Amino acid sequence: MKKLIAIAAVVVATIAAQAQGTINFANRGAFAANGVDAKVLGVSGAPLDGAGFMAQLYVGASASSLAAVGSPVPFRTGAAAGFVSASTVTTGLAGGSAASVAMRAWDASTGASYDAATVRGSSAVLSIVLGGGGNPPAVPADLAGLAGFSLAGAGPGPAVPEPSTVALGLLGAGALFLRRRK
Repeated sequence: MKKLIAIAAVVVATIAAQAQGTINFANRGAFAANGVDAKVLGVSGAPLDGAGFMAQLYVGASASSLAAVGSPVPFRTGAAAGFVSASTVTTGLAGGSAASVAMRAWDASTGASYDAATVRGSSAVLSIVLGGGGNPPAVPADLAGLAGFSLAGAGPGPAVPEPSTVALGLLGAGALFLRRRK
């Protein structure tokens, strides 16, 4: 009886996992036919290169409900800079359903996540039909139509002096003014 319950639990879990919508999280496709060749550039205009830059997929039922899915991934290096390594991401939405998706990237030295980073960028929101639906499950959807984008942000702003430094400066300027009058 215990074996039968365990087998039933595994079957239910497998069916539930296959019903999830899936996406190929990649900004460059192996074939030009899928329309994905979206290099991500930094503030300087150079392609994002290495683990100092991260990207994550955001998915929702609508453009106003986007939420991060999967784990952040670093950018590739060398000739593949500006692109992330392809991975399949499970979205939490039903396979075969329409979804809004966007790729977000950031400079990891300015923040640990997209929301925390001061230098970051986002693709336009795409509407796609998720893979994973049907029996057998459909292949993961590609990010067809994804366009390249650039990071933006000023980074650290100008230094703001402490109030005590400003007060000391004003006191010194006043002393010089009084000395000059004598």
